[in-house]
Amino acid sequence: MGLEIENRPSELPYIERVWRSRSDDVGQMTSIATSHWELVFWEHHGQVRAAVLGPEPKACPAPVPKDATFFGVSFALGTSMPHVPINRLVGGNAEIPDVTRRSFWLKGSAWRLPDYDNAEAFVRRMVREGIVDCDPIVPAVLEGATPDVSERTLQRRFVAATGLTRGAIRQIHRARQAGVLIQEGAPAQDVVHRLGYFDQPHLARSLTRYIGRTATQLSAPDRTDALSLLYKTSSSVPA
Repeated sequence: MGLEIENRPSELPYIERVWRSRSDDVGQMTSIATSHWELVFWEHHGQVRAAVLGPEPKACPAPVPKDATFFGVSFALGTSMPHVPINRLVGGNAEIPDVTRRSFWLKGSAWRLPDYDNAEAFVRRMVREGIVDCDPIVPAVLEGATPDVSERTLQRRFVAATGLTRGAIRQIHRARQAGVLIQEGAPAQDVVHRLGYFDQPHLARSLTRYIGRTATQLSAPDRTDALSLLYKTSSSVPA
């Protein structure tokens, strides 16, 4: 019952995560904050639809069609579709028209619908055809590099590539890490020290804003109150 979600990492640097899910007797979920944009396909009552979902700067309620199946590709930070400016998608989405069970149209070409197992081949084609691009400065900085550009230039490129500032990305990433740690049983005080929060009230405000849950709610999740994908990453909090 509820929202069943399966996900996996990818070896392709353009992809952050590949996921699929099924809704069962659930009409709404809490969509937690995310700094990544996604390409999502879903089928409901025999109709297939698709959309580009932008970054979510805070947790918010989201409708879920009952008895539907979903598949999505979450793209890595710095990756974008130049013909769809990401700053227009922050907190929103752009639906893709003319989707069938077999194909959909993207930038003037017909594409076969991807699935959970061939997402990498699909994204490689997007890269080859120039539909997806990546600003290399973003992943470099997130991995600790210090590029020879001004701070102003760096911030401008981050916003252009991700739709968010470095500070917003850092806060979202830290809150998601905190949520995972608390779900795994870590005491709130330990999470405060481990992730650099000022104190427990600071952690509580972060969880409420970005995850839409308190530490108590994360410790004892209610399956009837669905939460979007929250996964453990191997990366540290962005600099």
